[in-house]
Amino acid sequence: MTGLRDVEALVANIRGVHEAIRDAVVEACERQSIDELAAVVGDDAGDTLFAVDRLSEPVLLAHFEQLARQWPCLLVAEGLGEDGRRVLPAGTRERDVEIVVIVDPIDGTRGLMVQKRPAWVLTGVAPYRNGRETLADITVAVQTEIPLVKQNLCDTLWAIAGGGAHGVRFDRATRTRRPLALRPSRAASIDQGFGGVTRFFPGARAELAAIDDEVVEAVLGPTVAGRALAFEDQYISNAGQLYELVMGHDRWVAELRPLVEPLLAKRGRALGICSHPYDLSTELIAREAGVLVTDPWGNRLAAPLDVFTDVAFVAYANEAIRAQVDPPLRAALRSRGLLSEVA
Repeated sequence: MTGLRDVEALVANIRGVHEAIRDAVVEACERQSIDELAAVVGDDAGDTLFAVDRLSEPVLLAHFEQLARQWPCLLVAEGLGEDGRRVLPAGTRERDVEIVVIVDPIDGTRGLMVQKRPAWVLTGVAPYRNGRETLADITVAVQTEIPLVKQNLCDTLWAIAGGGAHGVRFDRATRTRRPLALRPSRAASIDQGFGGVTRFFPGARAELAAIDDEVVEAVLGPTVAGRALAFEDQYISNAGQLYELVMGHDRWVAELRPLVEPLLAKRGRALGICSHPYDLSTELIAREAGVLVTDPWGNRLAAPLDVFTDVAFVAYANEAIRAQVDPPLRAALRSRGLLSEVA
């Protein structure tokens, strides 16, 4: 049960919003230079905003204002002021909304703006619970790929809690869609597979890389001369990381940056930015596809639906991979004093 009204129509409406954002951003990327798209235009909720981020905001607000006429909502997103919240339609009281909609209009901004890698539009929907909503309450999720200018094909994935995950692939050249099969890897080992610990930015990379190396060696043994045991791919987008798991490209990922903050603090260093709830607003899709997504203690993700909270998570393609990686990963964290016995 989703606790939401007309849920199939809601998904269709959100997919329409996503397509409008996708098309507007791609069109701007075709017209503007990398330098124009990468210009810093502000700072919001602790993250830098670039010119490309601003492209999606008018489209987002206009379309969700329309959607809210059928489903009055509390919209949660960066760029909506200091608290990242706005009640729609305009003039509605928060206590009268039906749903909370948490959105990341462009997850993967930095890769997209320099045309290195696609980004994603993310939306998660939860029934309104008087401001107590968390990631665990999300029962509808949609993520839509924003392709590179040179890329014809782009994907949309969605899920309704208990109904499995679904996907379509859109051809920008022919304007046609076809079903997309979602198949997480069935490999029983990380040997020769992609996966690893997230370390996008300077500051904590040495410690995170050491944890990664320790885990892989515990699972596969020491490095062998002339042979790679495993591989990594630092996709600077949580939605992109989960997509790689859903599609069978990657076998595991661990976002541990919030856990290393105490260690950095002892060194007089700041953590920088971490993943936030809007970055994980579509993790329902991965779980409905069969990917195992939890916090580092093995619990369901349950961060509040806001734009501030730092979120750590781990995700495995299947139970065999989790059985291989999770014990040495927890051991590596505990040996450094980064993981308590209880969350």
